[in-house]
Amino acid sequence: MLQFKPPGRFKAGRVYFTALTFEASTNRVEWYVAGLQSSPDRPTQVGPGARSGSAVGAPGEGDIPRDQEAVPPEARARSSVRIAVVMPAMNAARTLERTVSAIPAGWADELILVDDKSTDDTVAVARRLPLHVIWHPHNVGYGGNQKTCYLWALQNEADIVVMLHPDGQYEPTLIPDLVAPILRGEADLVLGSRLAVPGMARAGGMPLYKYVANRVLTTIENVVMGTRLTDLHTGYRAYSRELLMTVPFLRNSLDFAFDSEMLMQAAHFGFRIVDVPAKSIYFEDASSISLGPATVYGLKTLRLAGRLVLHRAGVLRSSKFKP
Repeated sequence: MLQFKPPGRFKAGRVYFTALTFEASTNRVEWYVAGLQSSPDRPTQVGPGARSGSAVGAPGEGDIPRDQEAVPPEARARSSVRIAVVMPAMNAARTLERTVSAIPAGWADELILVDDKSTDDTVAVARRLPLHVIWHPHNVGYGGNQKTCYLWALQNEADIVVMLHPDGQYEPTLIPDLVAPILRGEADLVLGSRLAVPGMARAGGMPLYKYVANRVLTTIENVVMGTRLTDLHTGYRAYSRELLMTVPFLRNSLDFAFDSEMLMQAAHFGFRIVDVPAKSIYFEDASSISLGPATVYGLKTLRLAGRLVLHRAGVLRSSKFKP
């Protein structure tokens, strides 16, 4: 087999392929989907006759692989799926540009930033970037910001919505990993878990009290929701359109409790939730909830878990768990 350096990436719809190897005896090109595979250990074979530099999958002789099953399902799905990355922003001027520049090419059809009445230059910085910028005339809170994010994404026909914090605490390069389970039809909600890999959260700077509280709350919520997830308090998430169209998120809180409500609603309505490892970094410019609000958030999460139990038992119904 003759090895050669990839000359570049080739586009099929919205999917980018990179040539890895060429076998002269069979005239076969092996490809991998850029972003979905970090190494060529498992190349996808796209049939004989594919021409180097051609748009694989585009109409034309020899361009469409006969064996469609050889192409990963997430690659086939990506070409017809619209992905929106939404960023709920509050005083993110110092980190926004760096975060946006780290988003992998080809994995966001629309970038949306919603500013929640920042007191710095977040809006001015955002308008210099390839973003659709929405600003609130009044501060409504983290949950209220997300409501605007998801409404705009849905009304602009997004099939998958990724929430990415613009403060750089979560790695934008993980977006392909986050959306892949949805593209494969295996999940409706994907969480970027900081606790999936032992020691990773603390190595990234997560305070001990947050680590302990996360573990305790996640354990309780797993029991109530009937799930086995590792980090139910991450802010790095990907939602399917069907989930966002079903879950009544407009009835949710305006504060940080919104995140817990979304998870319990998703579980209650029977949506599939999975998690993938996601590294987070705590640094000076990263936004972080302080001890006081974190305590209130934890208590609200426990109260919500109790409300879900009572709702399911028919003792006390809640509109948050009704269609």
